[in-house]
Amino acid sequence: MSELKKEMVIMVSHTFYARGSPKIMAAHRTTLEITTEEIRSRKGDCIVATCAEVGLSSLPDELKSRMRTDGNPIVLKMEAAGEAEVVRGEGDSRLTLSSDCEMVARKGDYVCGRTMMVRADKAAADLRRDFVGLLKDPNIRIKITISSP
Repeated sequence: MSELKKEMVIMVSHTFYARGSPKIMAAHRTTLEITTEEIRSRKGDCIVATCAEVGLSSLPDELKSRMRTDGNPIVLKMEAAGEAEVVRGEGDSRLTLSSDCEMVARKGDYVCGRTMMVRADKAAADLRRDFVGLLKDPNIRIKITISSP
């Protein structure tokens, strides 16, 4: 009789909070960014959340390890006022996750210290416009969860 082996996959996740801003445009076609800073101009059309509690460098080591694994699934969930958007992408061994203030999901394969995932299925411009409307409220609290199996 063959013995079935079941592999248990443990999800690693980290949740933190950020705020909205009336300067959020969420119009970039290839990237999406969460920042620990306030938006000073409308040049950052990829920004979807401001004043985040953490930057990439502050994420838990176990999560960062999974984010640095080629092809490993990475999920970014943003929740605001009972609504949610989910972005799915992949980890990459080239990720340094060194930025203290920015996290960028990229549809492409470009990697720098701000990159949190590559080959993302959504960029800022792909988010539902009703959800983006919520993100424009400076009083909105955005719950952000990054997870990986």
